[in-house]
Amino acid sequence: MQKLIIALVLGAVSLSASAADVKRGEELAKKYNCASCHGADYNKPIDPSYPKLAGQHADYIAHALMAYKRGGDKANGRSNPIMAGFAKPLTNQDMQDIGAYLHSLPSQLVVSK
Repeated sequence: MQKLIIALVLGAVSLSASAADVKRGEELAKKYNCASCHGADYNKPIDPSYPKLAGQHADYIAHALMAYKRGGDKANGRSNPIMAGFAKPLTNQDMQDIGAYLHSLPSQLVVSK
């Protein structure tokens, strides 16, 4: 029984884990004009309340996009009409690709002072 459970878990992980495409993520970020709010280099957003995206963890970006797609009225959702509009048409692979691209960029994020 334990071997069956391990096999099922490993199978599920391999099905859900697909390689992220940084180049495609860059194309998607340009298509959706992410830089218009988050800055040309994704380090200088137009509003201080908007996050810096360059260098951010890819999984965090994908999770945040999924939360915007889910919407604020759903569990673990985020409410922002602009981001929700951008996130709605994205597939899970799109979100992973965008996350991988943004993670690959030089960052001004501060870990500690």
